[in-house]
Amino acid sequence: MNLAILIKQYFPSYGDEITIDVFDEKNIYDVYQRVVGVLTQHIEIETTVLQAMSYCFYEILDNVLTHSNKELGTVITHYDPLNHILSFLVADDGIGVKASLSENVKFADISEPDALKICIKDTITDGKGMGFGLYSTSLLARDAGLRFEVRSGNHTMKVQDGREVSEESDFWQGTIVYLQLATNKEINPAEVVANRTNVAAQYNETFLTDNDLEELW
Repeated sequence: MNLAILIKQYFPSYGDEITIDVFDEKNIYDVYQRVVGVLTQHIEIETTVLQAMSYCFYEILDNVLTHSNKELGTVITHYDPLNHILSFLVADDGIGVKASLSENVKFADISEPDALKICIKDTITDGKGMGFGLYSTSLLARDAGLRFEVRSGNHTMKVQDGREVSEESDFWQGTIVYLQLATNKEINPAEVVANRTNVAAQYNETFLTDNDLEELW
């Protein structure tokens, strides 16, 4: 995987300020806890954003191990406190979105642009998962997102002004999910997961102390 290209294209101005982690099935939860745990220390980040982001972030990490046919993935994160922007990118060099969805007979003949457009819809899956991770991420992007992209093969799906646009891009072997969030915007985390699970409680129990919980109230 060419990290230099990813950094140049998605984090060109941040230099040494970015954090890079490689994860597999053995350390995925450790990477998840470390990244979200560091963000939790920034008291200026809206807790509701972290509650929703923590759920989506783990789902995207898990997608790599579940759908890419690869054992490793890479995550790059950056937080800009001055502009209240959190950026994270999860990448793999696996089979890509089109090939993954094509494992489901319903999508056997799907084109690459269409595969990228529908992969963020609810219950769209290759059969190995529920098809909820990218869908919930799209809802997070709707509520607090500044930039959301899913890139695979020769195409990139971008969410622009509430519209999904699939366009040609430089070839990437595998899949890239990139999200920028406004961290100073209060949202409803339950709506990000369509009220299907209590993400606020899950985040609070994992990352907040008793004193932190008291301060929320």
